[in-house]
Amino acid sequence: MLRNILAGGLGLGLLGAGAPAPDLPAWWKAFPTLPRFESAFVQESESAVFGKLSRQGWMQLAQGGRLRVQYHQGGLLVADGSSLVQYDPDARTAQRIRLRTAAGDAPLLYVLLNPGTLGGYYQARPGAGESLTLEPRRPDLPRVELTGRGGLLQRIQWTDGTGARQVIEFKDSSVPAAPFPAATFTFQAPPGTRWLTSR
Repeated sequence: MLRNILAGGLGLGLLGAGAPAPDLPAWWKAFPTLPRFESAFVQESESAVFGKLSRQGWMQLAQGGRLRVQYHQGGLLVADGSSLVQYDPDARTAQRIRLRTAAGDAPLLYVLLNPGTLGGYYQARPGAGESLTLEPRRPDLPRVELTGRGGLLQRIQWTDGTGARQVIEFKDSSVPAAPFPAATFTFQAPPGTRWLTSR
């Protein structure tokens, strides 16, 4: 599941030392400073093996590495700043992973959890209009295209290791004025949950 989600100093932090700062979109430079963000989303995956698949859900994130991704039909991710829990309601299993380990396995998580740390994995290059491209610094990482609209992140697009094209489209995005309830980023295991080995 993890690899299917996501698998002013920000602009400078993504460049090599001494490199001139490119003209990156204003929304991208401001994104790390947002106190919180929430949005409905549609995630589409298209591959030669499975064809085109689509899932919908709701995402909430806040500074400090806190994230909640709830799919409408199964699947939940909750990060509290130090660990990330993946819950599969069909199998009734959960797994807790150190956040650093999870992001190391799937650096795209840093786009949402801590954009300022992406410099070790990607170099940002401006695109047309409100878009930009994250060029990987390692051969095992995908090239990522990001698009903003209305001052907020609108789309993340990449091709994963299996050759499947992945697109996450954010809809009705907002920056709530009030903080999220603390329980938003705390995983409450349903009765009967079987815990897998933590990492």
